[in-house]
Amino acid sequence: METLLVSTGVVALAEIGDKTQLLAFILAARFKKPIPIIAGILLATLVNHGLAGALGAWITSAVSPGVLRWVLGASFIGMAIWTMIPDKIEEEETRVARRFGVFGATLITFFLAEMGDKTQIATVAMAAHYAAPVLVVIGTTLGMLIADVPAVFAGDKLANKIPMKLVHAIAAGVFAVLGVATLLGAGAKLGF
Repeated sequence: METLLVSTGVVALAEIGDKTQLLAFILAARFKKPIPIIAGILLATLVNHGLAGALGAWITSAVSPGVLRWVLGASFIGMAIWTMIPDKIEEEETRVARRFGVFGATLITFFLAEMGDKTQIATVAMAAHYAAPVLVVIGTTLGMLIADVPAVFAGDKLANKIPMKLVHAIAAGVFAVLGVATLLGAGAKLGF
């Protein structure tokens, strides 16, 4: 249960103000069709984070536990730092919508926007840390939906009322705690 809750919470916090949440705001404001946007977010996240979870599971089998502990600890601390840097959406990511419809545009742009993004890297790290990639992917997908579905329905009105610096600081704090705990041996019973 810890795996699911931590994965959900960390990604929900990290996603606030992230470029994919900004993309959700933009698509919602432009197309005003929440159902295909949400469906596109869900499918894109499942595929993207499913691949990230599989990579995290592979890493645990390919890297020695001692090395893995240090890599994961450093990764979580790096995520803490990266979370404090706000994202900006690039206009090219929204131009796809003109060619593929609302669902297709959301699916493609979200998938591409998540490649190498904080939440994808966090999914890899948590899947390796918890050695439960399916629960991590379910959790990170829920976290994405928790952050992005309100963005689809509330648009820009909600964005102006969320204290982004505070949310980013909390998410960074969670990543930092995970990093330090990993470096200090948390998860040792799992072989790290």
